[in-house]
Amino acid sequence: MEALYLLIPLSILIVFLAIWVFFRASDSGQFDDLKGPGARILQDDDRPGQ
Repeated sequence: MEALYLLIPLSILIVFLAIWVFFRASDSGQFDDLKGPGARILQDDDRPGQ
């Protein structure tokens, strides 16, 4: 029972930390272009000599 006094506030803190990290990444533009990196792999830009 005493462990719950530590685990419940700790889990609430971790949830708020995860929400803060998500919104921070969202505000910085992390999720603006989700299709660009996937399409860049398909482009054939192999040039000789590189």
